[in-house]
Amino acid sequence: MIRRFGLHTSIAGSLENAAREAVRVGANTFQIFSASPRLWRAKAPDPTEVKRFRALREKHDLYPLVIHDNYLINLASCDEALRAKSVEAFRGELERALIIGAEYLVAHPGNCKGYSIDEGIIALVRSLVEAADGLDTHGLTVLLENMAGAGATLGSRFEELAEVRRYAAEFSSLRIGFCVDTCHTLSAGFNIASAAGLRSTVAEIDRILGLDNVPIIHSNDSKMPLGSRLDRHQNIGQGYIGEDGFRRILKHPKLRSKAFILETPVDEPGDDVKNLETLKRLAR
Repeated sequence: MIRRFGLHTSIAGSLENAAREAVRVGANTFQIFSASPRLWRAKAPDPTEVKRFRALREKHDLYPLVIHDNYLINLASCDEALRAKSVEAFRGELERALIIGAEYLVAHPGNCKGYSIDEGIIALVRSLVEAADGLDTHGLTVLLENMAGAGATLGSRFEELAEVRRYAAEFSSLRIGFCVDTCHTLSAGFNIASAAGLRSTVAEIDRILGLDNVPIIHSNDSKMPLGSRLDRHQNIGQGYIGEDGFRRILKHPKLRSKAFILETPVDEPGDDVKNLETLKRLAR
């Protein structure tokens, strides 16, 4: 089995640049934004650029490709104007992911500030169904990411993510899975830094989400301690999960088949390469 380790790379200049950067640092999987993460609207990718991008992925075995949705989208909003705007933007994300040929599109569940969790889940399901309406999404899976749990954000409890998947399946053929973020998991109160905590957390993920539905693990150490509910990413081994914690995560028999993708800070040139090499070293 080929282990998959990668990171988020920039599409600045072209899609090709993102693939070439993944190759340069020694990754065999990677994540990108399909457009600026801070703009509501984006144009479709250039067909010639997409063709070259796909050829590079094939040549260098860069699989899977993950797209992360933009930061403005809030599919769980109970403000109808914002939800409608988010649905339109997320449909654009789906369309671009299909054009580019991504295997996965990661989405933050969003928040339902001022409303109940149940109302937020209903809004999120509606948004996913509406965004995918009429699209042939064969070959693409939307991955709902677990969250740290700050404020009214959905998804810090695995049960919430499972509910969204279950209800969405009743109204849409859109395939939905899950992306587990290590920093978010620790911050939400799951002690994956300890051997016993990792065992119980993996068992809970399998029971509630199904490990077969979790192809991607966002690999980030945490600047904040267990249960902080704060999303603060740290370099691998320098946070509250630590090297021993990541060594156990990477060697867990039920997680070895997953693609581990970094979203760690790059404070100094080369930090991304150091984090990738650390993941590989701890996995050996």
